[in-house]
Amino acid sequence: MSPIAKKPGGAAARDPDRTRRRILDAALKEFSARGFSGARVSGIARRAKVNKRMLYHYFGDKEGLFRAVLRHKISERRNRVEAQIAENDPVSSMPLWFRQNCQDTDWVRLLAWESLQTANNSVLDEKERRRLSRQTAARIKQNQAAGRLRDDVPAAYLQLAKVSLSMFPVALPQLARIITGRPPHDPKFQREYVRFLETISKAFRP
Repeated sequence: MSPIAKKPGGAAARDPDRTRRRILDAALKEFSARGFSGARVSGIARRAKVNKRMLYHYFGDKEGLFRAVLRHKISERRNRVEAQIAENDPVSSMPLWFRQNCQDTDWVRLLAWESLQTANNSVLDEKERRRLSRQTAARIKQNQAAGRLRDDVPAAYLQLAKVSLSMFPVALPQLARIITGRPPHDPKFQREYVRFLETISKAFRP
C-alpha cells in the first residue's frame, strides 16, 4: 500500500503537486551536492520530509527522479528567460542567462557533476535534451535568416557560445576569481560581466 493510501487525509493526499515539487527541490539540492552517483534516495527523502516509498511512488527510481529534475529545471529556466526576450533572440539573451545562473548555482553544479560522472558520451534524457537544443538552434537560424544575427557562423556554435559565456564564471568560480580578482557572486563582478556580455554579443550581429 502506498503512503498516500495509508494516509488519505495527509498533506500529500491533499496536495500531490506540492509534494512532487518539494521532492524535486530536495533532489536538486542532493544531486548538486553529490552528483547522480553519490546522491542517495534516503538523503533526498530526508530533505523533502517524505518517506522513500512516496518518492518511489511519484518518480519510480533515482534515475526517473534525476530525469524529472532535469526536465523541470530546463523548462523553468527557459520560460523565465524567454518571457523577458522581446525578439526571442537566444544570443542577445546572454546577460539574462548569466544572471539566472548566478541565482541558480545548484543547477550549474548539477551539470558539472554530470560532466565528471559521465563515463561515456551518453547522458540521462539525452534524446529530450537534444530536441530542446535543436529548438534553440532553429530560433537562431530564424534570426540569421531575418538578418538579426550573422549567418557566416553555424547556429550550433552560436548556441554553444551563449551557453559557455553565460555559465563559465559560475561553473568555475575559482578561475573567475583568479583571473579577475573577484568571485562571480560579487555584485561588481556581475555588473561588469553583464556589460562585457552586452558588448561581445554585438560581434554575433551582421
